[in-house]
Amino acid sequence: MNFCSNCGASVIIRIPAGDDKPRHVCDNCGTVHYKNPLMVIGAIPEWEDKVLLCRRAIEPRHGYWTLPAGFMELGETTGAAAIRETLEEANARIELGGLYTMLSVPHANQVHIFYRARLLDLDFGPGTESLEVALFREDEIPWDDLAFRTITSTLRHFFADRKSGRFATHAGDILVQSRKGPLPEGR
Repeated sequence: MNFCSNCGASVIIRIPAGDDKPRHVCDNCGTVHYKNPLMVIGAIPEWEDKVLLCRRAIEPRHGYWTLPAGFMELGETTGAAAIRETLEEANARIELGGLYTMLSVPHANQVHIFYRARLLDLDFGPGTESLEVALFREDEIPWDDLAFRTITSTLRHFFADRKSGRFATHAGDILVQSRKGPLPEGR
């Protein structure tokens, strides 16, 4: 950020009074510009013993598989975002279930939230951001070709919970990998 969105003057990075983090500050009008994490919202669309995955037609991770998800829009609820993203990426209609995973991804300045969902019918297909869309049983999931660690974590929780017959809400952190391997992902 170079200019204040309030008055157009140049901004500087400094720690404002009463704060403890460097922020973009406009000395002309006094506006402090906060940069906050982006919300990535999605669903785990279920049909019988299968889940719906989309193969990405965009970067990052073009060609890899993911759950339908994307950035939440202003003025939108998290539930509405999950429904919209599923329709946009998979042309699939869902009935939203409960909140399932909430994963902080601090190195990307994001929080990923997934809901359980029930596919309403089998009339689905790739949207503009997907190369293909398909239903997978657990043993068919392309585990080595999943786009993001949040997807892997969410699906592993989902299939473990399904085996136990009890679905819980899962929260955790996806941390940067070290040279010695991955860091703990949380709970």
